[in-house]
Amino acid sequence: QVQLVESGGGLVQPGGSLRLSCAASGSISRFIDFCWYRQAPGKRRELVASIRSGDIANYADSVKGRFTISRDNARNTLYLQMNSLKPDDTAVYYCKYTTNWGQGTQVTVSS
Repeated sequence: QVQLVESGGGLVQPGGSLRLSCAASGSISRFIDFCWYRQAPGKRRELVASIRSGDIANYADSVKGRFTISRDNARNTLYLQMNSLKPDDTAVYYCKYTTNWGQGTQVTVSS
């Protein structure tokens, strides 16, 4: 079983940036999607971005042009670079690999 640990969340002002990391223990295949989700208070968990073999990335419309997903296969780590953050980006961010979820990291965008 793969264990996932997110880090990098915090409080940032609108327009600011954060970089989230998700460190995976266990065997990770670069042929399987590695994903970031988020869940805001009172809302359903939603897919933010995913990356697959060949570094093919997909993004939710709400984050296109602002967020970038990447992975370091040698370090078994997934990243999410978040720029031009908005208050609507406030949520707990989770990484997901197959059926495994991390514990989440809180991102709060507020002035």
